Amino acid sequence: MPYYRSVGEVPRKRHTQFRQPDGSLYAEELMGQEGFSADSSLLYHRHLPTAIVAAQEYDPPAWTRAANRPLKPRHLRTHKLDAGGADAVLGRQPLLANDDVRVSYVVADRPSPLYRNAIGDECLYVESGTARVESTFGTLEVASGDYVLIPTSVIYRVVPTSDLLRLLTIEATGHIGPPKRYLSVRGQFLEHSPYCERDVRGPDAPLLVEGSDVEVYVQHRRGWTRYVYAHHPFDVAGWDGHLYPWAFSIHDFEPITGRVHQPPPVHQTFQGPNFVICSFVPRKVDYHPLAIPVPYNHHNVDSDEMLFYTGGNYEARRGSGIEQGSISLHPAGFTHGPQPGAVERAIGVDYFDELAVMVDTFRPLDLCEPALSCEDTGYAWTWAGRSTG
Repeated sequence: MPYYRSVGEVPRKRHTQFRQPDGSLYAEELMGQEGFSADSSLLYHRHLPTAIVAAQEYDPPAWTRAANRPLKPRHLRTHKLDAGGADAVLGRQPLLANDDVRVSYVVADRPSPLYRNAIGDECLYVESGTARVESTFGTLEVASGDYVLIPTSVIYRVVPTSDLLRLLTIEATGHIGPPKRYLSVRGQFLEHSPYCERDVRGPDAPLLVEGSDVEVYVQHRRGWTRYVYAHHPFDVAGWDGHLYPWAFSIHDFEPITGRVHQPPPVHQTFQGPNFVICSFVPRKVDYHPLAIPVPYNHHNVDSDEMLFYTGGNYEARRGSGIEQGSISLHPAGFTHGPQPGAVERAIGVDYFDELAVMVDTFRPLDLCEPALSCEDTGYAWTWAGRSTG
């Protein structure tokens, strides 16, 4: 995270004696990236964060992936995956994946177990509902439109505070953060950035929970392990640093517009290893007198493009069957663009009321079984005027 934060009680100097009210030392934990060479935070635990009493292999829900063959654009209707009795971690239904990133969808109605992803950062997008994200750093209250960034190896859980919580989850094999071009050399958001520090929410108070023999599910590079900790990991009295879970609302993203149609990089919100995340939000559109506001046909030869439609009316896709909760996949090797009639309809329009999250990857995205189960199989033919299936 690009700026410093201090929460709870911390000593004036790091790596010095810091004692609890009973005179015992707090257990200092440094959580950092890239081998002491990048962002980090110091946490002060009441108990040893290293104290485990059991470790057992765990087999998570199985999932497979298959190549997009024959190569064609795809339309997934995620709301067909609705099923009760799931949590926001173990209930994830993988849709699209490659060796850099996995995109899943989940409808949660119960608290998740305590969980640590030791492979990479996670970005959770709240399509609808509300939740409390609890972690060793504290609590984040999140709602529809929020992105939640969870750094690698943070122990957390998601507690829905509404009847249903709909999440799009993006799991990386590295770190996710603001694009470097938005930041100064010291990590401050620059003036041309479409969001800034005032838009970012982090935990603002410790979350002190007592407990013993507490289970934590860990996803790591060789599988999953279920640990039992001697004490509850949410025992941090204070912490400070630049590494912590944070939330940012898509509604606080300030769109960049121009006289003619602007390309997707102006919508970029985050970057990850070999992928980017973009936000398409309601905005004024092109003001050249001869402008065509919808996208031109385009073929990004190096990228697969995934769009999650999460609100409003997406003008370029009208007539394709796209609806709330839809995901479109337009792969490299296929030229894609607006639906028939969209170009003429858009001429003279000065405002788009759309909300969508885009993930562009530089390796091809494979299809997972839940994606195939909710696919609109007629989508690829809609440019030719055929009905959807």
